[in-house]
Amino acid sequence: MTLQIARTMERRGVLRMFSAGDLILIRHAEAGTGDRLAGRSETDLTEAARASLAALSGRVPEVAALRISPARRCRDTAELLWPGRVVQADERLREQDFGDWDGRSWADIPDLGPLDRDALADHAPPSGESFRAMSDRAAPALRDAAREAANAPVAVVAHAGTVRAALGIALGDAAQGLAFEVDPLSVTRFRALADGGLAIRSVNGRFA
Repeated sequence: MTLQIARTMERRGVLRMFSAGDLILIRHAEAGTGDRLAGRSETDLTEAARASLAALSGRVPEVAALRISPARRCRDTAELLWPGRVVQADERLREQDFGDWDGRSWADIPDLGPLDRDALADHAPPSGESFRAMSDRAAPALRDAAREAANAPVAVVAHAGTVRAALGIALGDAAQGLAFEVDPLSVTRFRALADGGLAIRSVNGRFA
């Protein structure tokens, strides 16, 4: 495959190959949350998600290292995408802790009103953590993965919040990560920089 064809496929959101310098962040596949907020709550993948992952098994690009959030939905996604691979679970990659809101139906989550991104990033649910605090927690793990990716491609399977934290690193402001929607089983591709920083290559891509 020529570089030109590879770039064309990347623009179309189809990922066929990874290379040194690539840090790949994958949001876990769709989980059966029952229309409830699931941050630290354990949830299982839907049967449809498992079928999609089974169809992809053995066809996704190879990576040199595979890091995951310890959440079951992330572990199951990683193990179905790369069967038999050793995974490195890292507590720092967990989703935002929504405290008293975790497990509640979306209809029962209080309306925060017209907050700008900075205020939203700083808001912490009762007994929980703010998005900015979660980003600060995840940042060292993401920078470690970026430094490792400088020599060979590294994949991280985690959460929408973790992907937004990485986007905030690349943009120089955690709050800017909140500007992005992150789909289940989507692939956000970064170029890992020598200092542990990130440059955004594509967002919400898909495996072929």
